[in-house]
Amino acid sequence: MINIENVSMRFNLGIEKNFSIKEAFIALFDKKRRQKRTDFWALSDVSFRVKKGEVIGLIGSNGAGKSTLLKVVSGVMKPTKGKVTVNGQISPMIELGAGFDAELTARENIYLNGAILGYSKEFIDSKFDEIVDFSELKDFLDVPVKNFSSGMVAKLAFSIATIVNPEILIVDEILSVGDIKFQEKSKNKMMEMIKGGTTVLYVSHSLESIKELCDRVVWIEHGKVVKIGPAKEIIEEYYKAQMGKELNAK
Repeated sequence: MINIENVSMRFNLGIEKNFSIKEAFIALFDKKRRQKRTDFWALSDVSFRVKKGEVIGLIGSNGAGKSTLLKVVSGVMKPTKGKVTVNGQISPMIELGAGFDAELTARENIYLNGAILGYSKEFIDSKFDEIVDFSELKDFLDVPVKNFSSGMVAKLAFSIATIVNPEILIVDEILSVGDIKFQEKSKNKMMEMIKGGTTVLYVSHSLESIKELCDRVVWIEHGKVVKIGPAKEIIEEYYKAQMGKELNAK
């Protein structure tokens, strides 16, 4: 379903953080400034396969490269090296609400975000009430999204993105959005999709949710794959390694 082959992703920290026309002009005459380039490899030679219907968890420390990998698989980023082959339609839930217009109301954003996801107006019309009911935002439909809390935005985005069961679901920490009640509802929705045969790539710092939902786990640190294996086994190794780091730090 997904084949990730020798994927590497490089960022230039100097350009990413400080690039401007002024900086570029100064660099023409300042050798030290030209040499200031700092290449950062967010991913280095990452390879693994995901079979149809499989649920794969990605774990690792902050900055390990997990979210970058999801963006590469989703097609948001093109890898510096290697390639990703995806057989199936992807529904990425990486940055919930990224496709919203803050000046528009929730009602208007349902149609806007639905169109971005490839849904027709007729389809959204038929699913509108279902989206609103799941989001629990019926009383806020005509309120501009700029006045929403981050949790409300996430609820609305999740409700739109999961209105159909995609072939491939790319998930980044979304089960921690909203209140406890909505988190449980979101998890149940994901379980429903998984049981329906959806292939899932899932990033979370919640080891319990990874253990509960995933078949296998890919452990990544500093952009490199440390280990791949059964969820329970890899999570136990990862937990011991993290606890060892904390003890050494003390």
